[in-house]
Amino acid sequence: MKIITYDPKYKQDFIDFNSAWIIDHFGFLEDGDICTFEHIEEDIKNGAMIYFAVEDDVALATCMAKPMDHGTWEICKLASNKHKPHKGCGSAVFEAAMQWAESHGAKRLFIISNSTLSAAMHIYEKTGFREIKLGDYGYERGDIAFEKIL
Repeated sequence: MKIITYDPKYKQDFIDFNSAWIIDHFGFLEDGDICTFEHIEEDIKNGAMIYFAVEDDVALATCMAKPMDHGTWEICKLASNKHKPHKGCGSAVFEAAMQWAESHGAKRLFIISNSTLSAAMHIYEKTGFREIKLGDYGYERGDIAFEKIL
């Protein structure tokens, strides 16, 4: 397995993995999801990066680092290929996205999630994220947020 930065040939995998994961867990895509999928290249031009775990030219997992404001970067759209063994690829792309953000000036990493996702909660906590309370989580499915101060 190798970890690579955004390659347009895997764009549809990014969309498909995330769409399938969101629909499987929550039943529908939200406007924010669709907006992200429709503006991938624009986000990349504005500093974001998408990582892929790839093996034998097949994408296994993906994760995005996206600049917000005031040195805050969102780590988002972590999803994997549900038809292939994961082999730790989710953690690998998550780590790569965090490193991208930090190397591009992040002072704070930010995540919106759902408290029912125990595997994700484990990854966030083992990598030093701490829960924060928000008035608005930005997504209907979002009920928990995390930050990591760098």
